[in-house]
Amino acid sequence: MILAITLAILVALFLFQSRGTAGIGAIFGPVMLVWFGTIAVLGLNGILKHPAVVGAVLPTHAIRFLAEDPGRGLIVLGAVFLVVTGGEALYADLGHFGHTAIQLAWFTIPLPALLLNYFGQGALLLTNPEAAANPFYLLAPAKLLIPLIPLATVAAIIASQAVISGAFSLTRQAVQLGYIPRMEIEHTSSREIGQIYVPSVNKMLAVLTIALVLYFQTASNLAGAYGVALSTLMALTTVMFYVMSREVWGWSFAKAAVVSGSFLIVDLTFLAANALKIWHGGWVPLVIAIALYFVMITWKKGREILAKRMMEKTVPLKLLLADLAAEPPVRVPGTAVFMYGSSDGTPPALVLNLTHNKVLHEKIVFLTVMTEDVPHVGGEQRVTVKRSGKGFHSVVARYGFMQDPDINEILAACKTNGLSIPLEGTTFFLGRETLIASDRPGMAMWRERLFAFMSRNALRATAFFKIPPNQVFEVGAYVEL
Repeated sequence: MILAITLAILVALFLFQSRGTAGIGAIFGPVMLVWFGTIAVLGLNGILKHPAVVGAVLPTHAIRFLAEDPGRGLIVLGAVFLVVTGGEALYADLGHFGHTAIQLAWFTIPLPALLLNYFGQGALLLTNPEAAANPFYLLAPAKLLIPLIPLATVAAIIASQAVISGAFSLTRQAVQLGYIPRMEIEHTSSREIGQIYVPSVNKMLAVLTIALVLYFQTASNLAGAYGVALSTLMALTTVMFYVMSREVWGWSFAKAAVVSGSFLIVDLTFLAANALKIWHGGWVPLVIAIALYFVMITWKKGREILAKRMMEKTVPLKLLLADLAAEPPVRVPGTAVFMYGSSDGTPPALVLNLTHNKVLHEKIVFLTVMTEDVPHVGGEQRVTVKRSGKGFHSVVARYGFMQDPDINEILAACKTNGLSIPLEGTTFFLGRETLIASDRPGMAMWRERLFAFMSRNALRATAFFKIPPNQVFEVGAYVEL
């Protein structure tokens, strides 16, 4: 029954994602306040029954426990680490709320409530060791057990929603930064930029989550996988913090090493404790993480190789203008926008179009959309326009990794910069490359085939940049990777 109810809740949760969480988001806060208030009261009640438990704040108990039997202590550390599960939601939701709101909420509500509850469970175990079978629910009076279970279920659903929303946000950032192919991204709220829905990610999460439930069956079986995943996350976060402090904040090596090292000692200790669970389900998140990592670096590397191959076919703009001056082609009314991934050189789509059709539009615009390594780029920095003469213009549009490119917004910014590009009557030329794996230096053949497969299934640029499909002209080309 529990397994069936769990699967039903999961299916309903993932089916609901397409409708957005703006409507029910208003109840998330009150429900979580009730939840944390409840576990705090339960814990406080347990502490009052056995006040001696507060002596656990003294580190001497833990030191003596570990010294008596280090092997046993390492195993217990792996179980103790599970008290911080849920911390990954804090990282996932940084993009939604920012660090200030998360810090304020964490230190004022969840942390005190959790500490009180864990001390209360400890007090219960001191008086009744047999309660170790399920100390959380046995901490509550028998009359409150029935309402406590639905409340815990709702709290778990809300926590799951936070992780799902965070996954959507991180996916959008990965797309913008060029680590995964373009995907369909739907905005489910007209007021909140963070309220998005990514259908492909939702399906993948649903399949993997349901598969994990069917494989592990119980929460105790899942504990090993959860512990390995979270302890690895904490260690990697500390390493990333070190890189950030050195390369972005400019900290000295000594300062960065001392601060990061103090965290890393704790993280690696917990990671070693949880490593004992790798053969008991802990290998599952590692396999999933490694697979996603190889997909991301393959896409990133593949895009770099593709850009290099395309540059080999690129004609310098000065040379093109000289050829046009020597042999002027027929110029037809209207505007042609050639979208190109690099602001250097001439888009191959233009050269191919000129070679086959022997005509050029009166106004030619080379448009490059770039994603900066910042969350947001201000409107005044959005678009730069460069005029090259003979009706040629180069436009570079810059976005942050938390923003979605929009062709209408770009054209409006161009008009502000003195370049009028009416949407009606403008033809957008896009390159459509057919990728072929080859033995040229770059990547292994299997990675090139994987990159070609992802490229074929990526969301069309027409949909991603919100370009009217009946105004798009695609120019195909074969490219050997």
